Amino acid sequence: MELRTALKERGADIQEQGAEDVITDLKDVLRASEALWGEGVADGDIEAIFNSIISLLVVVPAEKSESLVVIFTEKLSRITDKADRRSTVRMRLLNNLFNGLDDRSPLRYIVYSAMVKLAGQADLINFLNPNLDEVKKWLSVWDVPVPKAQALYRSLHDALAEAKQGDKAFKIMLELLGTYTEDNASQARDDAHKCIVAAIADPNTFLMDHLLTLKPVKFLEGELIHNLLTIFVSGRLNNYNSFYSMNKDFVQSLALSQEANQHKMRILTFMSMGETQKEIAFETIEKELEIPSEEVEAFIIELVRTKQVHAKMDQMARKVIISSVTHRTFGTRQQWQMLRESLSGWQNNLSLVMSSLAQLPA
Repeated sequence: MELRTALKERGADIQEQGAEDVITDLKDVLRASEALWGEGVADGDIEAIFNSIISLLVVVPAEKSESLVVIFTEKLSRITDKADRRSTVRMRLLNNLFNGLDDRSPLRYIVYSAMVKLAGQADLINFLNPNLDEVKKWLSVWDVPVPKAQALYRSLHDALAEAKQGDKAFKIMLELLGTYTEDNASQARDDAHKCIVAAIADPNTFLMDHLLTLKPVKFLEGELIHNLLTIFVSGRLNNYNSFYSMNKDFVQSLALSQEANQHKMRILTFMSMGETQKEIAFETIEKELEIPSEEVEAFIIELVRTKQVHAKMDQMARKVIISSVTHRTFGTRQQWQMLRESLSGWQNNLSLVMSSLAQLPA
């Protein structure tokens, strides 16, 4: 009765006398709550009324409250643009309902999905600060089926990408693609395409071989986008330049920067060269990476800053001395052998340390 009166006083078209059935009554109240977003209603009144509704929603048995929660979240996550001045009010109310529900309640999935949607629309992703491990834990606790989990991951990715948080968006996309199998990989075609483009465009992503193992990415084998990814995984600058000359329109359709692509390929090419060479002459770098002689030193400095290569320059001898380099791919017999030797050496050194410690006087 009090809620209906409060709504009616603020312009809602609702009868003061409610239905005897609490579910029907709450549905009427929620539908009438649209009037609260009018210009003449104070934010404090909006929050007070909606918090009263929340206090009722959380005590309704879960098997009866799903439709109510759906209506509630639809009302609060629906905005027209990022400039909606009450977006933070909406987010706070959704968060209140989320925290009011039992930790294991599947209804939390509905509320969190609405929060992600609102965060993407209103540039409020920092309000959520989504953590992938936490989201995965929630999905498990709520016993969310795979298709619904995929929908949430996709919404999270889009919200993070919109907020220019590319590194977090990329991790979410990898998690999303990892949920597909060979049987349904074709359904993730667009997602796989986005993931490849994002990896190539990210100036801090240099290792991409793990993408080739994802089922949706494997489904793209034979297509230009997969060929382009393969070049960034294991190809060299000349391979990329040849691909670009034959598929210029395709690369441009991906909204990728040709200059940025070539720069990344120069770094990747040097990484490949460093796997088999401990010293590389400036002249070789000029030729292989197509860099003017006066820009070689600046390139090496930037290369070292990526931390993919540890090296120093010998300007007098005009060469680069490489101490270590990150391998672009892993899985060859030689790489496994090197790993085995490194682990064996570490184990022997640890045994020597333990033996020395045992000989110390008590």
